[in-house]
Amino acid sequence: MANHVRHLTLSDQFFLEQGSRGASGELSTILNRVTLAGRLIANNVLRAGLEGRLGNTGGVNVQGEEVKKLDEVSNEIFKEVFDRVPVVAGLASEEMDEPHLFEHKDAKYVLLHDPLDGSGNVDVDGSMGTIFSVHRRRDVHAPVGLSDFLRKGSDQVAAGYLLYGPATMFVYTVGGPVHGFTLDRAVGCFFLTHPELRYPSSGGAYSVNEANQAKWPQDVQRMVQCFREGKTQCGARSARYVGALVADFHRTLIQGGVYMYPGESKRPEGKLRLLFEAAPLAFVARHAGGLASDGRGEILDLDAQKLHQRTPLYIGAAQDVAEVVRLLRG
Repeated sequence: MANHVRHLTLSDQFFLEQGSRGASGELSTILNRVTLAGRLIANNVLRAGLEGRLGNTGGVNVQGEEVKKLDEVSNEIFKEVFDRVPVVAGLASEEMDEPHLFEHKDAKYVLLHDPLDGSGNVDVDGSMGTIFSVHRRRDVHAPVGLSDFLRKGSDQVAAGYLLYGPATMFVYTVGGPVHGFTLDRAVGCFFLTHPELRYPSSGGAYSVNEANQAKWPQDVQRMVQCFREGKTQCGARSARYVGALVADFHRTLIQGGVYMYPGESKRPEGKLRLLFEAAPLAFVARHAGGLASDGRGEILDLDAQKLHQRTPLYIGAAQDVAEVVRLLRG
């Protein structure tokens, strides 16, 4: 890593992009607030065991899933961090039934987020993450409404994620190159460590929870078997699965391959949320030279009909995702 790259902070990098691509200074404000939320969440993750924040709250979220204590804490952090940011009109989260709206109704943007992806890993000290997506409102003169959040992934103006692992990383795109930053805890800043990320042209792993095999349709079972046995046109792939979408996605972005979360025979819509998980990561994948599909078409082309809409997801290097789709079509 070159020394001059190491000394670029998030604000430095965004300033350079603003000059070269016309990116909005308001987006810079939003991204910096996201990283503030990320720093606060990372600190809570580090101290969860010491402060009694392991385990469940005893409640369930809108999807009927058990809520981890850190899920609740992370969601509240986002609301507090963006409460007085005048360019954001509201937040939507997979932890809330409806969007949370702020008083500044004429703001240009709304934010969607998964506050703590992979929170089931907290009790075993595993990797977790935060996923976010920024949309420009349809009409700043109209009242803020659900239609501002129900958008195609291709409408996003920024998206990315934070990864809480051995290091805390922030990866984002504003529709141009994908950049990765690493938090230096000693000074509290994110420094550019992974400029212009692109999927490798070969190698990597396939990532899927094979314990769900009996629940998959036959075409999915056959497709995964081809990857397991190395009988694909993109070549042999090793198997890796962390169980946190951000961690599995990040490994694939760095090393190549494909992440899969298929639908099931009795639940063809799958588990992952289109707006909070699939679409933001699909936006990152596209701008890193990758691809994201639901098995039929591109994730970024899907129309969101419901805030908590779900979708199957195949995402990663373009050639691997294309091979998944080819095998599913038989």
